[in-house]
Amino acid sequence: MCVTAVDSRPTAGTRPSRSGSAPTGGRRRRREVLGAHIALTKPRIIELLLVTTVPTMMLAAAGVPSLWLVLATLVGGSLAAGSANTLNCYLDRDIDAVMHRTRHRPLATGAVSPRAALVQGAVLGVAAVAWMALLVGVVAAALTAFAIAFYVVGYTLLLKRRTAQNIVWGGAAGCMPVLIGWSAVTGSLAWPAVVLFGVIFFWTPPHYWPLSLRFADDYAAAGVPMLPVVAPARVVAGRIVAYTWAMVACSLALVPVAHMTAVYAVAALALGAAFLVEAYALRARVRRGADARPMRLFHGSITYLTLLFVAVAVDPLLPLPHLFG
Repeated sequence: MCVTAVDSRPTAGTRPSRSGSAPTGGRRRRREVLGAHIALTKPRIIELLLVTTVPTMMLAAAGVPSLWLVLATLVGGSLAAGSANTLNCYLDRDIDAVMHRTRHRPLATGAVSPRAALVQGAVLGVAAVAWMALLVGVVAAALTAFAIAFYVVGYTLLLKRRTAQNIVWGGAAGCMPVLIGWSAVTGSLAWPAVVLFGVIFFWTPPHYWPLSLRFADDYAAAGVPMLPVVAPARVVAGRIVAYTWAMVACSLALVPVAHMTAVYAVAALALGAAFLVEAYALRARVRRGADARPMRLFHGSITYLTLLFVAVAVDPLLPLPHLFG
């Protein structure tokens, strides 16, 4: 799967180790190639997706689900996300090479060949769906297959380079882990899972548009019509605020729908208020013509989602009365 085979024969000026293993340079090269293949899967994005899966499973189980089921779901989810991200890198290798933010990705640098990346993405995808079908459930497997296909075809191929609403609708792929996690526990879907889907759906634009603001020139150079490329910063900031309000409303809707306690309700209110304060602050800076500092909201949005789902996970474990019924 790598670009060039590693020659394990000693070369001039090198000595084999006493154990007869390959030279240090060969081992280093193999580690670099392995690291490049791992980088194609975008591990940091996978971490964020898994942060939403386990709490959803705990909510679905009204406690702690089977640890084996959790592990199996996380492995399958990691394989699926790795497949989708690898295929995304394969399809976007031309624009990744143009953009400063992505020009160090393995396909842009030539550390991994396009063919190797395509094979990796396909193998991971097949493995993910098969793993889910055999060890988690048919519904989870079907949702996994849909998530991969939607991200690769729906977002990367059809939306990303054609519409400024790309991240709005394409972001639905990132909402799938909550549906997969819920179905892994119950074998079906229910309204609490749909509400959590909505939270992430409305969270995605105010999470990603600040990043797009920061790298608008990059996207413009690559010909990708992200909203900050085709609309004034004032418009982008206004939409960030609007989607943030929708996200907060959706997070509070979980209280009656999933029979949450006051602990989750307070956490959702406090976290939502903090997100709104930062969203309005960004809009105010844009209106003044000052430095928007959009990465403050970008990084803060990750903290928001993590802490909100921590509250989702903790709430079912608390011996407290539900606020509604």
